[in-house]
Formats: sequence, structure tokens, C-alpha cells
Amino acid sequence: MTTPPHFLWPQLLWLLWAIPLLMLAYLWLLRRRRQPVLRYASLALVRQAAPRHPAWRRHVPPALLLAALAVLLLAAARPQAALPLPTEQATVMLAVDVSLSMQADDIQPSRLDAAREAAKAFVRRLPAGVRVGVVGFSASAEVVQPPTYSREDLLAAIDRLQLERGTAVGSGIAVALAELLPGASIDVGDALDTPLAARPATARPAAAATAAAPQPHTDSQATIVLLTDGRSNFGVHPLDAAGLAARHGVRIHAVGLGTRQPDAGGEDNWSALLQPDEDTLREVTALTHGEYFRAASAESLVQVYEQMGARMRVQVRETELSAPLALAALLLLAGAALLSLLWFQRVA
Repeated sequence: MTTPPHFLWPQLLWLLWAIPLLMLAYLWLLRRRRQPVLRYASLALVRQAAPRHPAWRRHVPPALLLAALAVLLLAAARPQAALPLPTEQATVMLAVDVSLSMQADDIQPSRLDAAREAAKAFVRRLPAGVRVGVVGFSASAEVVQPPTYSREDLLAAIDRLQLERGTAVGSGIAVALAELLPGASIDVGDALDTPLAARPATARPAAAATAAAPQPHTDSQATIVLLTDGRSNFGVHPLDAAGLAARHGVRIHAVGLGTRQPDAGGEDNWSALLQPDEDTLREVTALTHGEYFRAASAESLVQVYEQMGARMRVQVRETELSAPLALAALLLLAGAALLSLLWFQRVA
């Protein structure tokens, strides 16, 4: 949604009062240039010597000139507005949970199969100018497909996702972040494969520390889309990884997958493990100014991905409108000069 324009130099708008004054001056000149009526013996001779033009033509070039001056004054005041612009050179990393709990069938045919189809639909809906990469995470995380424009390579990479033990949500974020920002030298070290229970309590982020994380840059073109159905039990703590993403201006959108009261898992008694850690996922997205979604069915998962894909097509940015206004003024000036030459053989 666009916002009303504002001006960086509004004081220049006072010069617009010159436009009605110039109009009055033009009307005064027209009255002054009227000549006394003369009598001629033959009007046909007069028409041959000086063909008449429609009266309105003489006023068009001056009107265009005044309009060009008004537009130039508006451009000089440097108007700005928040406009939705196409997203260019954006990069999205899909971080997909491939832990064993993704084989649960509370979402048909299984959580992983539903996630694959939704991710494919998401990739197809993104603009051609957006690069996409894929990271799979279980007890560790790895890049399945580096960022690419090739939709065929991405669809094949999504099909290659395989189930493994463990859930390392933070590691998935960290590896995706390192792939998004190769020049940032992001090094998470040995924590990628370390069980969270083995880490000292002091290594885990305190609420006050995470709340004080820097705000992400609003013009960032890097985004992580995280999909998980469980709780992190390996690798980097999700809030540590989210704080790192926030400091680099990378937004994280998260999708919690699974029904709220799953009946899958059977005799393995997975019911407690089949629930996403929604509190942590909401904190992750809040730190990076992203959004959290809950998907309890294959249809809702596709809808979530469609919503995110549609939002990534445009980006609201503060844009200065001086250049297009100056171009419009130039076209008006050119139109005034061209019509004056065509109709009156002079520029006036």
C-alpha cells in the first residue's frame, strides 16, 4: 500500500504561486496585443494572405510550458513516497527439517512429502529474478542446493531430501546464513554437531540478551524460510542463530508443521516430539522481524508458502520521485516546442 508523498524541501512549494501569476501575465499580454479592427474590401484576399488557425491552438503551447514549470517546481521540492517495488536480486534459503519425525502421517501422505510439495509450489511462484537455495537439517545441517536461478535444479534438490535422526534448527539457520552471506565469514565452529544438552547453560541465550539484538536492515534482500515440526536438540541454539541473522539484516520466516494433537507415532509414542517448539520459533521470527505460521495440513502448508511467495514479489521502499517528475516536465517542454513549430513555425 502506498503512503501519501512528502517533500524533503517543502519550502520550495511556495514558488508554485508563480504559476497563477504567470497565467495572469499571459492573459494581460493577450489583451494588450489585440489590434484595432480594420476594414478590407475583400475578406478572401485576407484569408489567402494569412490563413486562420483554430483559436484554441495558440493557447496550447503556453499551457504546456506552464504545466512543465509547475512539475519542475514539484521535482525541485524532492517528493518521496513509500511505493511497492519489484524485488530484484533477492536470495531465499529454504531450511527444511528432515528429522525422523517428518515421516509422521498426521499430514497426508507424510509431513516430509507435504513439505516437499509445498516447497516446490513456493519455488515455482517466486519471480525469475530471485535466487533460491536449499538446506536440510537433522542432527546436523548441510547445503543440498546452493542459491541458483534454475528452478529445475531446485525441484530436484527438494526431491533429494532424506530423513535422518536429530533436529538442529539453529544449525539449519546458521548454515543457511553462511550460504546467504559468503563474504561475512560466518563460522559457527564445532557447535553444529554438538547436542544442546551437552552445552553449558551460560552458552544459551538469555531472554534479555536476545531482546537486545540489533534490528535488521529494512532493505535486506536475504531471507530464510524455515520449516520444522519439532524441537531443537542438536547444534547451535536457535536463538543464537537468530541473533546472528538479525545482526546481518537477514529476515527469518518460520513454519511450524503438524497438528496440535497428533495421532501419529503409534507405538513409538512420539506424541510429545511431534509438536513444533512454537515459543522458540516465534522468538526467532520476532528477533529478525519475520513471521511465524502454523500449518496443520497439506493444504494449509501450501497456502502458507503461497502467502510468503506473494509477499516476496514486492517490497515497500521509500523512493524519491524527482527523476520521473523531471522527465515529465521535459516531455511537456518538448511537446510545447514541437506544437509551436508545427502550428506557428516558431518556438514561443
